[in-house]
Amino acid sequence: MAEEDTGRRIEEGYGNRPVSMDEKKLQEEDINNQHPTSDSHVESIEKEDGVAQKDEQPLIKSSPKSKRIATLDVFRGLTVVLMILVDDAGGAYARIDHSPWNGCTLADFVMPFFLFIVGVAIALAFKRVPKLSFAIRKIISRTLKMLFWGILLQGGYSHAPDDLAYGVDMKQIRWCGILQRIALVYMIVALIEALTTKIRSSVLSPDHFSIFTAYRWQWLGGFIAFLIYMITTYALYVPDWSFVIEHHHKSERYTVKCGMRGHLGPGCNAVGYVDRAVWGINHLYSGPVWSRLKACTLSSPSSGPLREDAPSWCRAPFEPEGLLSTISAILSGTIGIHYGHVLIHFKGHAERLKQWVSMGIGLLILAIILHFTDAIPINKQLYSFSYVCFTAGAAGIVFSAFYVLIDIWGLRTPFLFLEWIGLNAMLVFVMAAQGIFAGFINGWYYKNPDNNLVNWIQEHIFNDVWHSERVGTLLYVLFAEITFWGVVSGILHKLGIYWKL
Repeated sequence: MAEEDTGRRIEEGYGNRPVSMDEKKLQEEDINNQHPTSDSHVESIEKEDGVAQKDEQPLIKSSPKSKRIATLDVFRGLTVVLMILVDDAGGAYARIDHSPWNGCTLADFVMPFFLFIVGVAIALAFKRVPKLSFAIRKIISRTLKMLFWGILLQGGYSHAPDDLAYGVDMKQIRWCGILQRIALVYMIVALIEALTTKIRSSVLSPDHFSIFTAYRWQWLGGFIAFLIYMITTYALYVPDWSFVIEHHHKSERYTVKCGMRGHLGPGCNAVGYVDRAVWGINHLYSGPVWSRLKACTLSSPSSGPLREDAPSWCRAPFEPEGLLSTISAILSGTIGIHYGHVLIHFKGHAERLKQWVSMGIGLLILAIILHFTDAIPINKQLYSFSYVCFTAGAAGIVFSAFYVLIDIWGLRTPFLFLEWIGLNAMLVFVMAAQGIFAGFINGWYYKNPDNNLVNWIQEHIFNDVWHSERVGTLLYVLFAEITFWGVVSGILHKLGIYWKL
């Protein structure tokens, strides 16, 4: 899976194999198929498609070899680092872990940041589509690969890193997950982008909104996803439902009383109802974060034993990457692809930043208004519209800041660490975020499975030295995981080795 292809990434790569002339054209036209730029000032895609300053210009213009945008890799690397941090240190610091219900914490930015950068990458990868059938085949192929890896890593087959066993009961396999959501959003957004390449306007007028009208089909797709989500969320009737929990070889059935529409609480929302109806309750995530709510545990916002008077839904499964919420997540990819379109069609830094920052601020303001008026609370588990706006606005601001620092001011060196991880995001995601490498190391133990190298390092080098399990856990994640994989990614980058789908 490791290949020499310094310009490709997991959602943009083409395999090292003989290719046809049409495939070569598509690869040559892909902006990100170039080697990373030097550490000097980066004028990214300077000769790429621009917006007319006084007169209308062609929407797509031919261009010589283009430089790579380092900001994309740095942003992707930051997102992977955040995932490792909140997944492995969130247990010690609940404030950075996922919000139990309404609200937004550091962990809640990870998924929409992934979808945002996927959207940007799609715009660059499908700037031109010489042969539609080939493009569609690549989209479907990449989607199926991500679905396969997602089910393998998060479906329950892998028990790494703590449990050395493997295998999953097909009656309880989890069909949804992080890569599955990315795959479905990628497929929808990429298909719209590829299918509309030939029917776009031939010119792009110089006004601020021309970029929106030129790509109206992409926004129409996002609007349809928005309508499906909103209508289903507020109009679908949610009946009473029940589930069974196994307690020491004894089954106990719990019932959740609903019988309502438009409810946005944990137990009776349409998002959970759709997943129970489509996938079956046994195939949903069994440890939802809502169990950390005050209604469920006195340890809130941390995990803890359930209260004796806890509602029945506190024990129930819930799918945070479910079907209806994934439809809403298409909006995150749509906003990301808009940022990619701006990058392509606006020549100057000022024009790009004006588009990006104005949209980012506008989305943040809209989300804050919706949340604090209780119209639509920010909620990651439901992937609410305000959550889409808030996280996409934040992604746009962070992306713009990286662009200024790296591709305008040329401060690339301080961010090489993140760039290396971003270039090998799939490898770091699988090996670090999903614990496959740690699980492999744990397989070499002495006398007792708990007596392994990973546990020894965390206990004796970090916890004992700092006399604090919380601080030790945080430092272990920062140095033994994030720093370690940053160094590994840097070495692989120097060797030209990348893992891509």
